[in-house]
Amino acid sequence: MPLDSFCLSGVVSELRQAIVGGKVDKIAQPSRDEVVLALRAPAGNVKLLLCANPSQPRAQLTQLVRENPDVPPMFCMLLRKHLLGARILDIVQPPMERAVEFRFEALDELGDRTERRLILEAMGRRTNLILLDREGRITDCIRRVDADMSAQRQLLPGLFYRPPTPVTKQDPSALDRPALEALLADAPEEAQADKWLLDTFGGLSPLICRELAYRAGGATDVRLHQMGPDGRARLLDRLEELMNTVREGRFTPVLLKKDDKPSDFTFFPVEQYEQLMTCTPYPSFSQLMDDFYEQRDTQERIRQRGQGLIRSVTNARDRIARKIALQEKELAATQDRERMRELGDIITSNLHAMEKGMSTLRAMDYYDPEGREVDIKLDPLFTPQQNAAKYYKSYTKARTAEEMLTLQLEKGRRDLDYLNSVLESINLAEGERDLQEIRQELTDTGYLRRSPKSGKGREKRVVSKPMEFRSSTGLRISVGKNNAQNDRLTCKQAYKSDIWFHTQKIHGSHVILWLEGGEADVQSLNEAACLAAWFSQGRDGHKVPVDYTPVRYVKKPAGSSPGMVVYTTYETAWVTPDESLVKKLRIK
Repeated sequence: MPLDSFCLSGVVSELRQAIVGGKVDKIAQPSRDEVVLALRAPAGNVKLLLCANPSQPRAQLTQLVRENPDVPPMFCMLLRKHLLGARILDIVQPPMERAVEFRFEALDELGDRTERRLILEAMGRRTNLILLDREGRITDCIRRVDADMSAQRQLLPGLFYRPPTPVTKQDPSALDRPALEALLADAPEEAQADKWLLDTFGGLSPLICRELAYRAGGATDVRLHQMGPDGRARLLDRLEELMNTVREGRFTPVLLKKDDKPSDFTFFPVEQYEQLMTCTPYPSFSQLMDDFYEQRDTQERIRQRGQGLIRSVTNARDRIARKIALQEKELAATQDRERMRELGDIITSNLHAMEKGMSTLRAMDYYDPEGREVDIKLDPLFTPQQNAAKYYKSYTKARTAEEMLTLQLEKGRRDLDYLNSVLESINLAEGERDLQEIRQELTDTGYLRRSPKSGKGREKRVVSKPMEFRSSTGLRISVGKNNAQNDRLTCKQAYKSDIWFHTQKIHGSHVILWLEGGEADVQSLNEAACLAAWFSQGRDGHKVPVDYTPVRYVKKPAGSSPGMVVYTTYETAWVTPDESLVKKLRIK
């Protein structure tokens, strides 16, 4: 977990300088595990994000826009009741703990000043966000814990708050050199240096322990007996240097990237990965965590809100895929139908030599270039004429089956292609409105059942907006997030002279470069093509082919699935998707 207690202390120091003294202006709860406090701080208006998601708990200032639900959750309403207008008095982190305590001065029901505390416990699966009254009683928490869930520590409204069991490991920041040397002297000789640090001291993440071992012994898995006296002394030197950095608050937020994708972060430069990862310093922890968690947060919110939708589409897609596989097998079996006709012809030419009751006819196969004989199975209950008719019937049946199966396979592949495009749209969804529009689309196409409570005419239609960008030269670029948006952009909103972009032969968004009566410049064309590549299945590729053409050459076939178009007279650009360009051009 990136946010260990020492890294968290850097975040707390940053937040303390930025928001202590600020007042709570608005409170929102975009998802089950996230609370956003809009603050009027001394340095200006900011947004404080408190995330109680067990997989990525944190406290930070954020600039990312999150969509709020139409109806605020109960915990959000509770926070609004007790904290709106409250002033932040202090931010405290208990020693060696992954917890942050926000102290507020608020007004109670009688208008008197009172103190409230909001505690974020960032402790893995036990992560929680807890509101306390002035006496230390729990007003409520984002995740209640009863006796069935934990016999040692319950978190329920009305109970007095008890902090988590303190860490039993040593505090490296509170030990002098002789104490550290005594601990190291008692360490097993065969122990790995990083494992000994992790097992002995609290507050250190595995990443930090590996880094200290690497700097002291030249390898992340070096063992204590391999280091020798000098190496052990260096290990304690590096540990003390790190603790001095923490005591003096000299934190350097660092983002680690592998293959240009965020992999980890910490509070000081890391050398252990050498050339395998890039180490990028940031001006603040908040900005770092926005970049680190942005994609993960989006995917997590979509996973939570769209889990049932993804399951329904995936089941329908898998069902169609299985049906296609069976039909392809049946179609392959029809390829032998000509042989059925040939065997019928051979039987017919040998009727004079046959009689009822025969089970096999041995005759010359005049379809064989070498004129060899063939054994033809017969039904002894049939006359010779009936056996010939049986083979002719099998031939006719196989020919008809081929025609029907070909049509069914063509439709099945279109349906499979459509459902794959819907799954891609779900990945692009940025909020509940986008998901609701996809649900409407699936209901209209018959993949989801319509709610019995709302008839088709009375159903309230949701219309979400596409993503908006601005090219470096100032031209507007729109990117559809689902098939309904794609259809509206391409077939209804764009002018015939505007430029349409789409990745070649793979699923992706429709992208419109709005010319507004002017002409497209090379820079804008290239940037729009990059957006089309990024918002497609080719996002992780290089030199992705993107077709582009004026909208007048893009047509929607009658009766085709949502988002399906055909186009002619196009050009192709080969571009490499660039996330930094996407962020740069995005209009918030």
